[in-house]
Amino acid sequence: MLRFYYVILISIPYIIYYLTKMNYMARHMNRFPEPRAYKTFRRLVRQIMINARIRTKAYGMEKLPAEGGYAMYPNHQGKYDTIGIVYSHDKPCTVVMDAKRSTMPLANEVIEVSRGFRLDKTNMRSQVEVMSRVQKDLEAGRKIIIFPEGGYFHNRNNVQDFMPGAFKPAMRAKVPIVPVALIDSYKPFELNSIRKVTTKVYYLDPLYPEDYEGLNTRQVADIVRNRIIAAMKEALGLTDLDTQTHEETVKDLRAQEVETWKREKNEIVDDKMEFGDVIETLKEDIHKNEEK
Repeated sequence: MLRFYYVILISIPYIIYYLTKMNYMARHMNRFPEPRAYKTFRRLVRQIMINARIRTKAYGMEKLPAEGGYAMYPNHQGKYDTIGIVYSHDKPCTVVMDAKRSTMPLANEVIEVSRGFRLDKTNMRSQVEVMSRVQKDLEAGRKIIIFPEGGYFHNRNNVQDFMPGAFKPAMRAKVPIVPVALIDSYKPFELNSIRKVTTKVYYLDPLYPEDYEGLNTRQVADIVRNRIIAAMKEALGLTDLDTQTHEETVKDLRAQEVETWKREKNEIVDDKMEFGDVIETLKEDIHKNEEK
């Protein structure tokens, strides 16, 4: 969380500017078409990344459907997930966000400007209405990010179960389903550090309507989840997914996380040792000056 507060502190002028601008755009949506609003959103994203010392590498953009609407289904790791996708996704897209989180400063303006969707998890009727709107927008050609895990809580590079219901809008709209693998996306705003950090976004081969014809939402959810896990395992240098059970897959991913945590912990210890050496040197200099 240290980076989160750090970027807010050093970005106050930019935050005031973009809050004011996006509030104005939200009140005059008819004057600001989606491509123009998305351009403003991406400028904010780039500024956040620069100030927060975050770099994102993206792969597979050529796999994205060239025309029409589609739904992107990424694994969920933290607050940075949507930012990483928007940074690497040239065409205007928006996101389905938890209603409570969407009321936070800046998130509220982003949802308004990007014509996003607020999902109230406590109201089933509202969820049905929102998903119906998502389906209609997909049919109209929009690109929408939907997180099938439904949330995140220290997920890190572990992939939780996908909710089948999240795939209903795309399947009913008969649009391509694009699995998106996010790696190290939790690091920017979860690790207590402001060191430079790199995240990765992998756009995987889409499932077209003919690919999921005859399948139910549970089957599609499993296919998308397995493709994401396979891509993550390959990128992280782990063994092939097809040779392991789900439990072994999770064990491998967690082992990778432990190694990463140990490495980061050692870096922090090294920093403390370096800082301690500086303090000791200063003390010696002060003592020598006092003797003189």
